[in-house]
Amino acid sequence: MSSTLTALDFEFHANHRTQPSSITQLKVGCQVDCPAFNCRRPTLGSTRNSVSSQETLVELTQSTRAERRMGDTELSYYLPARESGVNDMYLHLGCHAPRHILKRERVRLVWAILRIRHPLLASKIEMYSYDDVRFAYVPPHSAENALDDAGNNLEYRAQTKDGMIETVKCEFLISAAHFLGDGIALHQFANDFFGLLGSSSTSQLSALLFSEWYAVCGKLDDQPRDLPSALESRLPALRSKFAEIVARVDFDREKRKLIGGQTFPRMAGSTRRTVVPTVSFDENRTRDILKRCKDHGVSISSALFAICNIAWAKTRSEKPEIPTYEFYQSKSTANTYAAHRLMYSALNLRPCLLGDKAPSDSYWFLSIGYFNVVLPTFLPRSGELGPIFWHRARSAKSQSTNIVKNPLTVSRSREMARERGRRAKAWAKEDDDKANGVWKAPPPAPRNPGPPSSALLGLSLLGNLDGIYKHSNFPEIKLDTLTTGSRQRAGGMLLFGYTFVGKLWISLGYDENGLDKEVVEGFWSNVLSCTDEFLID
Repeated sequence: MSSTLTALDFEFHANHRTQPSSITQLKVGCQVDCPAFNCRRPTLGSTRNSVSSQETLVELTQSTRAERRMGDTELSYYLPARESGVNDMYLHLGCHAPRHILKRERVRLVWAILRIRHPLLASKIEMYSYDDVRFAYVPPHSAENALDDAGNNLEYRAQTKDGMIETVKCEFLISAAHFLGDGIALHQFANDFFGLLGSSSTSQLSALLFSEWYAVCGKLDDQPRDLPSALESRLPALRSKFAEIVARVDFDREKRKLIGGQTFPRMAGSTRRTVVPTVSFDENRTRDILKRCKDHGVSISSALFAICNIAWAKTRSEKPEIPTYEFYQSKSTANTYAAHRLMYSALNLRPCLLGDKAPSDSYWFLSIGYFNVVLPTFLPRSGELGPIFWHRARSAKSQSTNIVKNPLTVSRSREMARERGRRAKAWAKEDDDKANGVWKAPPPAPRNPGPPSSALLGLSLLGNLDGIYKHSNFPEIKLDTLTTGSRQRAGGMLLFGYTFVGKLWISLGYDENGLDKEVVEGFWSNVLSCTDEFLID
């Protein structure tokens, strides 16, 4: 098992109030004497000449500008992100490749091609009200304009390396605001990026840029380009008012089943700083882990729910002073609630979508919901934990499967999007009132008579990423590391689990300044020891 600790102090679009010129960015770290770094600002030059002897220009009018309003799910991510970019996604990939493949000119060409294919990556945000926030896209007026714009959103950093060999180490950081898309889009994009970078010559990339620009933007003829539709417009619609009422009642009933209340102790007053301790297991050990999970009838994703469950129970037993529940009505009631632990995870809604109303073939759009898993808190005072662990892993699997197969999943996801959108608008107004010095504290909210529903943490379970990354399509680029996540809110925490290049990776992204350091480190240590105890030993 190997381990790394990464501190992520992102600069990309940390404040979405400023209306950035773009909402994605690509960063590349290379050796200081690598040609990829030395090629600082190449012009199109011979690249353009290999496409056409004369740069083709298109006269763009206001009618070629495309826009659409954000849906509830996008708003629920955009509005909280305006202040400090909370939830902004990152994908860090390390690779070895021949030096000529990593030249900045080539990276810029690939970046420009993909920004043409996926218009939301090159869009701006225009906010008219909390209910009316829009993506606005103006296509590049030439292939060279597309290349320059891509270069303005590409950053290179150099790192000293002793000695030089033909194959160099390079690291890529792809950054995107979460309201643009989800993890599926992010990883598919990275696969396409390396597929283009590793399989085409520079002249071929130049020709492809021109042909794709001309096909998509050069023939607009005063017609705006279609943007990918919002999630809510892609979900199957309810057919009657009665069905809408049933959906709301069902959603409220399901919420009452969510019993949690256990959370990590938080620290206030410090600037947020996201760190991501990460471990990986070699290929042989990963195969053994996956086989053991299969033998017990679960996936590694279900096993990770159970690992977090037992790791927290051990952390609690080691530190009994940690608060375990919110006090509700009576001590006996609170103790009942304290016997349950709530965790949440993202739900991929792409299999539920109708065909896109707009004829866009871009996969860059946001299409996620959420589901919850509730497991017992307590552990037996004696006896082996193995049977308890596998039972809870099977319980997590059963809960997850029931959610995916439930015919009401679509309506629940729509209601959740509406609720998250309403909350985001209220918080956004509060943020703006505070910034303008006019905020007044609301009266205390009445005590909730129902059970607490605070989640312990979130889990992002990405599955087998080698199913997305087609390594054979870029044989000269050897990907070897992958860390992914998002900028956490103050006091936030998210555990990631996935397999990549045949290895199992587990990472914990959290705000180290917003949580009790000793408790979090104890929990992370228990996560690793539980992985060894139940999946390896």
